[in-house]
Amino acid sequence: MNIQEIVSQIDTEIAKLTKVREALTGIPTKRSPGRPRLNAIVKPATKKKTKRKMSAEGKARIAAAQKTRWAKLKAKK
Repeated sequence: MNIQEIVSQIDTEIAKLTKVREALTGIPTKRSPGRPRLNAIVKPATKKKTKRKMSAEGKARIAAAQKTRWAKLKAKK
């Protein structure tokens, strides 16, 4: 047996095994080179994240706190 025959036999065995795996799991095992596609990856269902909204009062408090931090920093210099 030469190397080419051995390699072709291995390839046929791999093809048979992948078909059996597909039949057992129901998940196709066809792979493409490179990174897997996003739709090929099974992700658990997640809730859509809602955008958080900050009140004007909250923004003002954060701005005031940052201004006091800057003032302290300038005072040290």
